[in-house]
Amino acid sequence: MIEFAPLNVPLRRRLQTAAVLQWVFSFLALAQCCLAAFILLALSDWWMLALLYAGWLLLDWDTPTSGGRRSAWVRSWTVWEYFRDYYPLRLIKTVNLDPKKNYIFGFHPHGVLVAGAFGNFCTEATGFSLLFPGLKSHLLMLPFWFRVPVFRDYIMCGGLVSSCKSSLSHLVSRPQGGNVAVIAVGGAPEALDARPGALTLRVMNRKGFIKLALKHGAQLVPVFSFGENELFDQMQNPTGSPLRTLQNQLQSIMGIAMPLFHARGVFQYSFGLMPYRKPIITVVGRPIPVVQTTSPSNEDIECLHEVYCQSLTELFEQNKNTCGLQEHQHLTFI
Repeated sequence: MIEFAPLNVPLRRRLQTAAVLQWVFSFLALAQCCLAAFILLALSDWWMLALLYAGWLLLDWDTPTSGGRRSAWVRSWTVWEYFRDYYPLRLIKTVNLDPKKNYIFGFHPHGVLVAGAFGNFCTEATGFSLLFPGLKSHLLMLPFWFRVPVFRDYIMCGGLVSSCKSSLSHLVSRPQGGNVAVIAVGGAPEALDARPGALTLRVMNRKGFIKLALKHGAQLVPVFSFGENELFDQMQNPTGSPLRTLQNQLQSIMGIAMPLFHARGVFQYSFGLMPYRKPIITVVGRPIPVVQTTSPSNEDIECLHEVYCQSLTELFEQNKNTCGLQEHQHLTFI
C-alpha cells in the first residue's frame, strides 16, 4: 500500500524536499549529465567552446589536490538552509579549536551519501565558520570525480577536494594553519553496511590519515554524526552473499561503492531515493595533540591510532544518550 503525501503540505516543507532532491540528483546523476553535455558540445557546431574548456581543464588539473577553489557565495546559498531543515541537521562543537593549527577531522560513520559531512562542512547552513572562526573546512572526495568536466568546478565551490595523499598533505602542511581536512574514514566499504541501527565502523585498518597527521603535525579530531545511518534502508548484503561479492568487485574496479539503498519518494512515503526525515546531529570532539614526526615508525602510528579510537569511543559514549541512542548501544570497530 502506497502512502501518499497530503496535498496540504506547507510550502516550507516542499522547499526542503526540493532542496534535498537536487542534492540527491547532484550526488547520483549530475556528473553523468555534465559529461554527456560536454561530449555533445564537443560534437556540435559549438565544439570550440569544448576545446577552450579542455584547455582550461589542463591548466587547472592540479587545483583539486592544491586546496581546491571554495566559493563563499555557493556555500551560503539559501537552498542549503532548506537542506539543513529537512532532517534537520545540527553541528555541535565541544571545544574551541586554535585557528593557527591544521586539523584532520575523522568523520564517522560514512553513511550512504555522507549527508552530514556535506551539510556541515561543504555549506554554511549549520554555521561552521561561526563555530570555528578562522578555520576553512575541506571535505575529501574520490579523485575520480574531479576528472568530470564542469562537475569538478561545481563541487570544488563547496570545499570538496581530492582524497589523494598529496591533497591531504597540501592542506595540513599549511604553515599558518587554519585548514580542516574532513575524511570519511570508513570510505566506500563502510557505505555498504550503512542501514538504520548500524554502529559498526571500519577503522582498524585505516591508518593512512594517522601517518600523515604525524608527518605534518596536524591535530586529529574525531567526529561522530548521530543519525547518519538512519537516512536510508539498504538491501540485505551480508559478507559472503552474492550481492556483497558483486558490490566488492565493482568497488575494486571503479573505486566507488554501489549500495542498493531506498527510503521514501518525493510525493509518497513508501519507496524512493529520498532520505527519511531523520535528525542528524554531528558532534565535533576534542583535538588529539600530535607531535610532528617527519618519519613516523609503525609503533608511532599504532600508538596514535589507538588513542584516536579511544577518543572516538569516548565521544560516542558521552553524547549517545542526548542524541537519541540507548545505553546498551556501543560502537564496534572492524
